[in-house]
Amino acid sequence: MQINIEENQKEIKEHGSYSFPLNVAVEHIESYEQGAFLWHWHPEIEITKIVSGEMEYHINEKIYNLEEGEGMFGNSRTLHAGYRRDRKECTYLSITFHPRLVYGYEGSVFHSKYVEPLVDDSSFAALKLEKDIEWHQDILRRMVKIQKLMDEQPEDYEMQIQQEVLRIWDYLYREYRKRPHAKAESAVHLERLRKMLSYMEQNYSRDINLDDIAAHVNICKSECCRFFKKHMDMTILEYLMSLRIQKSIPLLKKGKSVAETAGLVGFASPAYFGQIFKRYMHCTPKSIQK
Repeated sequence: MQINIEENQKEIKEHGSYSFPLNVAVEHIESYEQGAFLWHWHPEIEITKIVSGEMEYHINEKIYNLEEGEGMFGNSRTLHAGYRRDRKECTYLSITFHPRLVYGYEGSVFHSKYVEPLVDDSSFAALKLEKDIEWHQDILRRMVKIQKLMDEQPEDYEMQIQQEVLRIWDYLYREYRKRPHAKAESAVHLERLRKMLSYMEQNYSRDINLDDIAAHVNICKSECCRFFKKHMDMTILEYLMSLRIQKSIPLLKKGKSVAETAGLVGFASPAYFGQIFKRYMHCTPKSIQK
């Protein structure tokens, strides 16, 4: 499986409902193609707890190595992706919730004072939840309690869950208050990165090159390469090849031929497609066809 996204990298998924905007899921990184979920964003807050194994978690331009007993806070609208480490399995608990669950309605004091400043600050994009920090561990314990409440659903489970979310938010808000304010530059860089990823998402099936991507964000080729490598820890070509391979898998599983699939995802040669596919998937395209 793979995350479904719009052309602007926004995830296509309901995280709970409008009346109760929270979702709880236990997931396995190896269930995603290539053992990774693709770059995406959503307006919801996401908190992750590693149940077993390890994960390399990317949020905006930073990389976090997470192991069992650790976790991650990802702010609203952050770009993020996850990769398994050393081809090992990883199970994790993910809780996503819309900030509205905390503030109630726009214009409330909770919205203007305690939520909006935090979610709008690009310098507070993420927080790794460490093993040796007690309040970090308390957040992770509360995540497990929320999971149990969702599973058992006592009569007042929504109210109990909201209380746990508010306690988690109190920790995050207090930590946020200690941090410096966002620099305008970081917001500009994030928007540039979004544009580059979106452009490749929209055009991966065409014969696009570095000139096209650099022109799209109005920078020179050398700066384009440097910027992408710094923020993504991979080259543009590596990302584009990985994206094309990800897009090819559903086509192959639907019965498309290797040659047809290669053309549909931007490879000029079926042989080259097969070579790159094997590099990323450790098997041939034909081996996963129906």
